[in-house]
Amino acid sequence: MEGTILVADDDRTIRTVLAQALTRAGCRVRATGTASTLWRWVEEGEGDAVVTDVIMPDGDALDLLPSIRKRRPELPVIVMSAQNTVMTAIRAAEVGAYEYLPKPFDLKEVLGLVAKALKQKNRRAPAPEEEAVREDNLPLIGRSQAMQEVYRILARLMNTDLGVMVTGESGTGKELVARALHNYGLRKGGPFVAINMAAIPRDLIESELFGHEKGAFTGADRAMPGKFEQAKGGTLFLDEVGDMPLDAQTRLLRVLQEGEFTRVGGREVQSADVRIVAATHQDLRALINEGRFREDLFYRLNVVPIRLPPLRERLEDVPDLARAFLRKAEAEGLPRKALSKEAADILRKQEWSGNVRELENLMRRLCVLCSDEVISGAAVSQEVAARPSSGSSPEASAPQRLSHAIEAHLRRYFDLHGDSLPPDGLYERILKEMELPLIALSLAATRGNQVRTADLLGINRNTLRKKIRDLDIRVTRGKRMM
Repeated sequence: MEGTILVADDDRTIRTVLAQALTRAGCRVRATGTASTLWRWVEEGEGDAVVTDVIMPDGDALDLLPSIRKRRPELPVIVMSAQNTVMTAIRAAEVGAYEYLPKPFDLKEVLGLVAKALKQKNRRAPAPEEEAVREDNLPLIGRSQAMQEVYRILARLMNTDLGVMVTGESGTGKELVARALHNYGLRKGGPFVAINMAAIPRDLIESELFGHEKGAFTGADRAMPGKFEQAKGGTLFLDEVGDMPLDAQTRLLRVLQEGEFTRVGGREVQSADVRIVAATHQDLRALINEGRFREDLFYRLNVVPIRLPPLRERLEDVPDLARAFLRKAEAEGLPRKALSKEAADILRKQEWSGNVRELENLMRRLCVLCSDEVISGAAVSQEVAARPSSGSSPEASAPQRLSHAIEAHLRRYFDLHGDSLPPDGLYERILKEMELPLIALSLAATRGNQVRTADLLGINRNTLRKKIRDLDIRVTRGKRMM
C-alpha cells in the first residue's frame, strides 16, 4: 500500500495509532489535530487520501468536505465520528465522503478502506456539491453497534433508487427507515405514500394499489387513483407485504417487471414511477416454502435487505430513545419531563417485547401519570410492572417466537449465576429440556401412536423409542403421562 495519507483528529492518541498503523502498511503519513491545517495541505496538493474525524477544535470536517470535493474531486475522504447518529452517516454520504466509520473503529477496517480508496482514487467520479443536512429531530435514534450497520446501509442507499426490503419485529420502526430513505434520498421532492397490506380487505388490495375506474365493481361510483399514482415521482412503502394474497402478488410482480400498470377496469397504461420500499415482520423465506409468497416477487423486492434490530439487541439505546420520546410528548402538549439516571438504568434492563413502540407508549404514560418533573426509578418500576406486555396471559405471549422464548429463558438462567458460569454440560441439558415437552406433546397429539409421532417429528421410530426411554416418558394408547 503506497501513498500519502492525511490524518486529522484532535485526539493525539488516535492520530498516533493511525499514523503508526498506516506507516507499517507502507504509507507516508501527515497528521494534524486541526481542520485548518488539513485544508492547507489539501490546497497545496498534499495527500492521496484523507482520514478525518468530524468534530475538530476549529471546525466541522463535514462542513469542509464540499470545499475539498470542489478543489480535489479525486481525493477520497474517509470520515470518522463518535457522534454515531444516522444524521452523521447521511451527512457524510451527502457531502461526498468516500466512507463513514463510527468510533470506536476497527483498525483493520480503516486500513482496508484506505487501501481500497488508494486503488480507486483515479476512477471515482466527482460527486455533486450539496448543502449538508442539519436537523435536530433525527429520523432514527441510537448509537449502538446494531444500529451503526443500519446507518451505513442507509447512507449508501441515499443516492440510489434501488428497492429495499426492511425486516424486523413489530414496533421496531420499519416505517421510520422507509421515511428516512425517502426524506434524504433522490425522491425527497416527491410524495411518500404508505399502505399497510394487512389492514386492507383482500378483494380491495388491487384497487388500493392501482386505482379503479367508475363502475369497475359494485360500489365503484367514481374513479379513484391508487397508491402507485399517488406516489408518482416519490416512494411507495408497502408495509406488512407478507400479508398480500397470492393474486395481488402476481399483479404486483407484473407491474414491477414491466414498469407500468392500469387501473382496475381501465385500459390506460400508466408508468410505475415509484421507489418501492417493502417491510415485513414475517419470515418471507418460510412463507415461500409454504407456498404463501412468490419467490420471484421476493427477489424483486429484496434488492437491498435491511434488518432492523429489536430493542433487546440494542438496550444501550433505550435512554436516548426514552428522552427523545419525552421531548416528542412535550412538543405534542404533554407535560415536560426529564429522566433520572435510576429510571434510565431500570428501562435499560427490560426485555421490551413490544420494541420501540412499547417504550414510546410507556414514556407517554409516564408524562401523564408522573407528578414530578423528573421521572424517578420508583415511578418507572411501578409502570413497568403494570404494563400489558409484562403479563403472563396466553394472548400476550402467543405471538412470541420459540427462539425468543428460549433466549429469554437462557438470559434469566445466566443472570441467576451472576459473575459465575453455569455447571458444564449446558448444551445437553438445554436439548433435553426442549426434547421432553416436544416429544411428550407430540405423543399426546397422536394419542400415543408412536409410528405417527415419529412421522410427525421426522425421526426414525427406533430413535423415538430410545428418546422416550432416555427421557423417561410414560406412554399409553389414548393418553400420555409424564
